Amino acid sequence: MTIQGIEDDLGWRLGVLFRAYLRAADAATAGIPGDHRGRQVLAVAAREEPRTQSALALRLGIDKTVLTYLLDALTEAALVERQPDPDDRRNRRVVATARGREFLAEADRRMALAEDHVLSSLGDADRATLRALLGRLAAGLHAADPVDDPCRMMMEIGSYS
Repeated sequence: MTIQGIEDDLGWRLGVLFRAYLRAADAATAGIPGDHRGRQVLAVAAREEPRTQSALALRLGIDKTVLTYLLDALTEAALVERQPDPDDRRNRRVVATARGREFLAEADRRMALAEDHVLSSLGDADRATLRALLGRLAAGLHAADPVDDPCRMMMEIGSYS
């Protein structure tokens, strides 16, 4: 493959898309501690089986220390609770509160608008195709190399430079 200009570079394309997504996502999730990452934690806590903090960190690819601070903020805002794990009381499971579920519903509505904005240059069929392709790519990459230690991953990426 010959790259004609920067616009043909996959990294440039992904970077532009990612920056636009982050700006829109952060605006859409303002008011939720941690912005879009806080919404992701809240979504998992609300929609999936209760997970321990360690399992949640692995699921979302968030450093455990960073997740602790994020959970502290979400707990202080009464959006999630840390409950004892009935299988191992040394662990805490993260569960969305009723207030957290309400916040999530509103954040989901705003995120849908943000995603519409980011994908506005695509028609419905292209949006569906893009989502399907990104889903397959993400699932394949995650299955082949799950992010179990985000800090280690970033150090490995840095060693390639």
